[in-house]
Amino acid sequence: MLDALPGMRLVGLSRWFESAPVPPSGQPPYVNAVAALRVDTGATIEPAVLLARLMEVEAACGRQRSTPNAARTLDLDIIGIGDLVREGCDPIVPHPRAHLRAFVLAPLADVAPDWVHPVLGRSAAALLAALPPQEIRPL
Repeated sequence: MLDALPGMRLVGLSRWFESAPVPPSGQPPYVNAVAALRVDTGATIEPAVLLARLMEVEAACGRQRSTPNAARTLDLDIIGIGDLVREGCDPIVPHPRAHLRAFVLAPLADVAPDWVHPVLGRSAAALLAALPPQEIRPL
């Protein structure tokens, strides 16, 4: 479904990782991965439009929005779009908490180890290495 998004192509997919919910919520472990998408040559992508398309994919897979941080069948987030920095409107890019979460950084380092956080100037691998221990393991 991601590869079918208009103007985009799926170019990479990380391994699957199991992690404890962050923040702790008493829910069972989550399964996380990162997909790398490339914008087609000559195409442009507006972050808000991409977010809307991702929410359509979530809905098509049975996602229902109830309460914040509730368990969900699928949760697609935009972690970054190249070196774009976008503040104050949805979606914020890069994701405002991605650099704090092993469940984002471990799969991101899998699929794009050289991606550099455009605000912090550090790679996904370096950000992951700097984190305090978090419950996560590859499946």
